[in-house]
Amino acid sequence: MTFQGSGPLNTGGVSAGGGGGGGGRIAMGGGLGLVVTIVALLFGVNPGDIMGGADTSSGQQATGDQAALQQHIDECTVELANSDDVCRLVATKNSLNQVWPKLMNGYTDADMTIFSGGIDTGCGAASSAMGPFYCPADQTAYFDPSFFSELKRMGGSDGPLAQMYVVAHEYGHHVENLTGVLAKGQRMGNDGSVRIELQADCLAGVWANHADDGPDAMLAPLTDDQIATVIQSAKAIGDDTIQGANSNPEGWTHGSAKQRVRWFTTGYESGDPKRCDTFATDDL
Repeated sequence: MTFQGSGPLNTGGVSAGGGGGGGGRIAMGGGLGLVVTIVALLFGVNPGDIMGGADTSSGQQATGDQAALQQHIDECTVELANSDDVCRLVATKNSLNQVWPKLMNGYTDADMTIFSGGIDTGCGAASSAMGPFYCPADQTAYFDPSFFSELKRMGGSDGPLAQMYVVAHEYGHHVENLTGVLAKGQRMGNDGSVRIELQADCLAGVWANHADDGPDAMLAPLTDDQIATVIQSAKAIGDDTIQGANSNPEGWTHGSAKQRVRWFTTGYESGDPKRCDTFATDDL
């Protein structure tokens, strides 16, 4: 068990999207497509210009799929969050919204859209092939639950806390958007992108530190084995893992496996968002 307690989850701000065939799952090339397209979204580029776009037509089948997914979301409970990927996404949002208002003055929640196929966003047309992403234009985090199988294929873990780390990372981008760091990084090219991503890893670690605090915490006390699944996933999505050990660091956009593990661990061990200032150091 990861979540403790019982009863319905708060599904406010969570909606179903996409459905139907969409743009299809584009081959990710070992995850490189994920890196390219997320950067496109962060830097305000229409990802359709890079990946060929997505058919976001809302035909009868797509409408039916979306309605079924919305019903699934609306029926999520704490108990289901321990076995169901969609409900785990919703529950993680609940936990994040429990933790971040205590850590950050002026924190406002980001919406969540759970989708499959293709979808229109404030940052342009997107497809499931892009993996999870946060769009600052509409302050919404987007997730296709099928990504977790892709993450496992890439060498990561599809364990509950590893999945929640992915969600917490995207909400870390929301925190960066609220503080202005996201815009700052966007002006700095690849170096800024790496610092943005590593800071989001660190902020995910901060959340994990606090997510099991107190009698009303949604998460049961975290174990070393659960943290190990996060470390496994962070390593799997390092630029050197995805692009190869001999790839040029100047072309990296997310940071190395070692850097991603380091910054998540910094956040998790300290529980202090101030320790996540990746823009204040030359030693990433």
